Amino acid sequence: MAGKTTELKLDIARIGAVSAILTQPDNARACYVLAHGAGADMRHAFMDKVAAGLADRGIATFRFNFPYMENKQGRPDQPAVAHAAIGAAVEEAARLCPGVKLIAGGKSFGGRMTSQAQSKAPLPGVKGLAFLGFPLHVDKKPSSERAEHLSGITIPMLFLQGTRDGLADLSYLKPVIAALGPKATLHKVEGGDHSFAVLKKSGRTNEEALTEVLDTLAAWIDGLA
Repeated sequence: MAGKTTELKLDIARIGAVSAILTQPDNARACYVLAHGAGADMRHAFMDKVAAGLADRGIATFRFNFPYMENKQGRPDQPAVAHAAIGAAVEEAARLCPGVKLIAGGKSFGGRMTSQAQSKAPLPGVKGLAFLGFPLHVDKKPSSERAEHLSGITIPMLFLQGTRDGLADLSYLKPVIAALGPKATLHKVEGGDHSFAVLKKSGRTNEEALTEVLDTLAAWIDGLA
């Protein structure tokens, strides 16, 4: 990747500062505000691979820690705190990457919190939301209650989902996405789990599955108006 990676502090009004990382390839055509999952921070290997892979495809990423992760508290933040962090991250990404297409979303919990924030008050300048494994329900307890707020979102959404994802039974997710209409796109990663890892017997590697995810995400971003 030709470009730069910058370590930053992100100020969240009335909450405090958290760590952030901007990965910015030369001549980036978009920036993805990438929120981490519930159990691992912005430096997790999965987050690193997504940032590096998107940079190779000409897309910047702005990663940040939620306050609970920054402060090493076990339990995820209340939604209002998570929404404030996402709002601050979107604002900062727009400031640091002026004039490029802005996308938001993230891994699991981070993607769900971003969708909630967007449903409450549109994130300024964000053209679409991309979910890297939307956590539709708790592990192996299928329901679709966590998707009810999605109907209030008017911008395009991309759901990248592994077919072995224990947190998103596709028989529940597919009707949700169908009901959202043309603004929602589902891309199924055959044999992928919640982090798109595949079984050896599938005949392909985790790297190949992640390449599919990143190629799909980059193409979807390029297709946004």
